[in-house]
Amino acid sequence: ARLGILIVRHLKRLERVILGYLEVSDGPGEEARLGILQTLQCTIEHAWPRMPCRLPVLLKALLRLLWDVHTEQGPTPEPVRAALLQGATQCLILLDHCCQGRVKVLLAGLHSSCEENKVQECLRKVQEST
Repeated sequence: ARLGILIVRHLKRLERVILGYLEVSDGPGEEARLGILQTLQCTIEHAWPRMPCRLPVLLKALLRLLWDVHTEQGPTPEPVRAALLQGATQCLILLDHCCQGRVKVLLAGLHSSCEENKVQECLRKVQEST
């Protein structure tokens, strides 16, 4: 909880770091991406009043991550892919909570137009979260 108020002071810089890590795969183990998803979860939990204005940027980055993880034809093992999808989904659920359901609204159209099962499954989890 000590991080709480300090996070807010460095939010802009932290956001840039988070977005940078989300964009790039760091090998089959994906340690950096998995770690940064945890960092993002903590950030959303501690700085939730500041999240609504960051929603467009974070939502885009997380959706892109879901898509990339699903479509990348790399050496990443299935459990690692699943962990990335799970982490991104958890971030989307947290974002939805602190943005009063706006994520669900924004994803509603996307869910029906997305053909990819794994991505659709993640979006469904967000839609069904309470």
